[in-house]
Amino acid sequence: MSVPLNRLSEGLAVAPQLAPQDMAAVAQAGYRSVIINRPDNEGGAEQPTSEQVMQAAREAGLQVAYQPVVSGAMTLEDVQRFKQLLEELPAPVLAYCRSGTRCTNLYRASQQI
Repeated sequence: MSVPLNRLSEGLAVAPQLAPQDMAAVAQAGYRSVIINRPDNEGGAEQPTSEQVMQAAREAGLQVAYQPVVSGAMTLEDVQRFKQLLEELPAPVLAYCRSGTRCTNLYRASQQI
């Protein structure tokens, strides 16, 4: 996995766009779950689909959740759902979006509710 990870807490790190071929390395790094916060097709045809990543994640033994959040349009429902996922999914969790910023903002907002 050649993308930089940003650890936000003991149970959560965030990353920029990941691909199906990254999921085995995510599992080998000790993560148990992945949250996909980037909507499908946001990055065009080159962006792997959530289904492709989810299949690879499951094959690597990870739990995975697809929670698409539109950049710049985060809602309270988005924040509540992110918080719920962090409570339900086995930790540590790796969340990703285009750059990792959206996931970071979701996490910070989830700590305020």
